[in-house]
Amino acid sequence: MPITYKDAGVDIDAGDLFVKKIKPYVKSTFRPEVMTHIGGFGGLFALKKYRNPVLVSGTDGVGTKLKIAFLTKKHDTIGIDLVAMCVNDIIVQGAEPLFFLDYFATGKLKPAEHADIVKGIAAGCRQAGCALIGGETAEMPSFYDEDEYDLAGFAVGVVEKKRIIDGSRIRPGNALIGLGSSGLHSNGYSLARKALLEAAGYSVSDVLPELGRPLGDVLLTPTRIYAKTIMALLKEFDILGMAHITGGGITENTPRMLPKGARALIRKGAWEIHPLFSLIQHHAGVDDDEMYRDFNMGIGMVLAVPEKQAQAIMKKAKRLGEKAFRIGEIVKGKPGVKYEKDWKLGRQDVGKG
Repeated sequence: MPITYKDAGVDIDAGDLFVKKIKPYVKSTFRPEVMTHIGGFGGLFALKKYRNPVLVSGTDGVGTKLKIAFLTKKHDTIGIDLVAMCVNDIIVQGAEPLFFLDYFATGKLKPAEHADIVKGIAAGCRQAGCALIGGETAEMPSFYDEDEYDLAGFAVGVVEKKRIIDGSRIRPGNALIGLGSSGLHSNGYSLARKALLEAAGYSVSDVLPELGRPLGDVLLTPTRIYAKTIMALLKEFDILGMAHITGGGITENTPRMLPKGARALIRKGAWEIHPLFSLIQHHAGVDDDEMYRDFNMGIGMVLAVPEKQAQAIMKKAKRLGEKAFRIGEIVKGKPGVKYEKDWKLGRQDVGKG
């Protein structure tokens, strides 16, 4: 008897059903510049209103946070993380996110369940103001487990050449503002799972007193998308540099925006720290230095701004729904991060500016 593609583990009919289910989510993200339709070979997007446009692109995945989605069987927010990890990278250069593409691979396509993933991607795109204009779905039996999948994303934005933010104007005396994270975002999950699910023996369904809700729900909290906030701030203020706090934490990411002769002085305790970080540190048995290198520690984005604009920027950010903190300043020195030693991890004081 002949062996069909379906016999080999790839169900084309399921793929067609999947596309039908995700069409409404995809269309909900379209901007006026979109010139494409779902199912084409390439996504079309018309650039408008720019005189000297520079395209800015970024790509990323969600990492082992996917393991939490598998354990909890909740798949409708992980797509937000995917969009966030890409668009938060390109906005630090002043780029407006324009469009997004995703790559989804699984061992067995489950149209109803996996449509939730695209629902999350579409939600993330709407939060970022960009259009989901394409993607790829790959059913790969024997390569991935039937109950597992992987995600990757690709974002493209645009900025006027004269308005590119590269950190070159950062100088000692500038203020550092931190925008609050929603939790771990999408980094450090290998250590978090090792500490909480293995060393401590917690289950994703456990409700811990420190957290007040199931551990799995806390770990799945979507990465915050800062695109609309940053675009609004750029219209009114002079932002000199930005750092997206991802893998490498505050310690490794903040220096990426610094020019020669500028060093970041960060005051620990000048912002709210989610109790999840303290739980991880306790059960992992690591010191502060390790935590600030592995996690965002409650700060998802760092902005370097003129001192005279710092208060106004924080007030505007808070009106836009962000938690904003004065976390330090730029001092003379080799690019890097210096922490104030008088402040200890876990202190809950909120910076007053």
